[in-house]
Amino acid sequence: MLAALDDAKAEDVVPIDVAGKTSLGDHMVIASGRSQRHVGAIADQIQKKLKDAGHTHVRVEGLPQCDWVLVDAGDIIVHVFEPEMRKFYNLDKMWLAERAPEQAFELMPA
Repeated sequence: MLAALDDAKAEDVVPIDVAGKTSLGDHMVIASGRSQRHVGAIADQIQKKLKDAGHTHVRVEGLPQCDWVLVDAGDIIVHVFEPEMRKFYNLDKMWLAERAPEQAFELMPA
């Protein structure tokens, strides 16, 4: 997948292991394209590579606007953004943030 993003000239590619963090999938990749046209071309290439690799249920959302395109192949989720949209939604920070340990608390006596 990362090679396909590299071939498509995706920028700022960040792979994230989300196994155990969510039931959405095991792997997430966040990348940027330089323009809406570039974002759409990256998403098209990723969709084709996934299908060629045997992923039969690939869903794509965000076309034709192409400011944020989501390619969902089950265990692999790829987000491709225009830089402004990526900065606004900041998924990198959200998914890479360490979870705080569970805080124990006591109930107030009745």
